[in-house]
Amino acid sequence: MEAKPKIKIELTIVDKILENVSLSILVLLWVGTIIFFSKLPEQIPSHYNAAGLADDFSGKTHIFILPIIATVIYVGMTILNKHPHIYNYPAIVTQENAARLYTSAAKLLRVLKMAVIIIFSGIVFMTYQTALTNGEGLGAWFLPLAVGLMILPNIFYLFNSPNSKQISQ
Repeated sequence: MEAKPKIKIELTIVDKILENVSLSILVLLWVGTIIFFSKLPEQIPSHYNAAGLADDFSGKTHIFILPIIATVIYVGMTILNKHPHIYNYPAIVTQENAARLYTSAAKLLRVLKMAVIIIFSGIVFMTYQTALTNGEGLGAWFLPLAVGLMILPNIFYLFNSPNSKQISQ
């Protein structure tokens, strides 16, 4: 098995926007969590069923779990994005097609990173709303939206990526 070329991919304006938006949302997630923590009741929703209804409750310190997980995922995906030569690709990666493949896959990972941060922020925000206003939970719309945010970028990537024959030529 041949090693994939290691090349540095320059960030486009879209890449920079995706990175900045993801980081901004993550910072807002932490700021909001810290600011609203003291306003939360002692027991808050800690799990939601598929219909978006709260079905388990925990102490309010559990509100920090999602921002911590979101931060770990953010850092992990950011580090992973610096090493696109370790990804799997639909074709043999050569020196000629590496830049195009790496750029496309790295952009997909950036979009997915932003989607994950948005989903986690949405869960935390809706947990605040539910805890502070005795709301119903996430709502039935949340799960389809979250799944869509994770699947649609992948579908877009698959349909807009050159097929194996085009890539390897």
